[in-house]
Amino acid sequence: MTVDPRVIQLVMELRRQGIADTRVLSAVERVPRDRFVADQFLKHAYDNIALPITQGQTISQPYVVAYMTEALQLGDRMKVLEIGTGSGYQTAVLSRLGRRVYTIERYRSLLVSAEKRLHDLQITNVVTKLGDGNKGWPEQAPFDRILVTAAADRRPEGLVAQLSPEGGIMVAPVAVTTTEQDVIRYTRQGDEVREERLMAVRFVPLLPGIAREASPANP
Repeated sequence: MTVDPRVIQLVMELRRQGIADTRVLSAVERVPRDRFVADQFLKHAYDNIALPITQGQTISQPYVVAYMTEALQLGDRMKVLEIGTGSGYQTAVLSRLGRRVYTIERYRSLLVSAEKRLHDLQITNVVTKLGDGNKGWPEQAPFDRILVTAAADRRPEGLVAQLSPEGGIMVAPVAVTTTEQDVIRYTRQGDEVREERLMAVRFVPLLPGIAREASPANP
């Protein structure tokens, strides 16, 4: 199968930016980002930039997706929780790396669209849910890995509690001041939780509840 030269260029750019995990790079290569962006942004689908989607949300910059995924240290037998399905792009990348991905989205319209994309790509190891990401998915806990794609205003204790106590890892953007967010990696061993600040980012906020939908018009 011929690989789109734009994909090759993107993967090479991610390598230059320091993404070294070959499994993560392969996952990015295998997920067609053009299937997850709005039609008016198709020409930018493989640019290393964030793009708007509906409901005031975004599909993250490929570098941020790759960086946070690499930080998870995700093995192929692991059970993953994703908070914030969005377009489904990050979900699809995770599905190429873990055993099963559980993903929660607060916007019904986004979830329905993401489910269709995942189905069309024949991705079968993802379980979806409309719900409040702050609450996680306690019925399916513990999780080996948790990835949060919206910024919490403090350490999300409810999600930390759903990590496996045997080396579970969560990667999440968290507000560190009123104007700054950092990606933080939390590693749980028993009752101990170690924190590492990884990089400065800018994500939409992690909000409670199921959203009242905005207009489905173009972003």
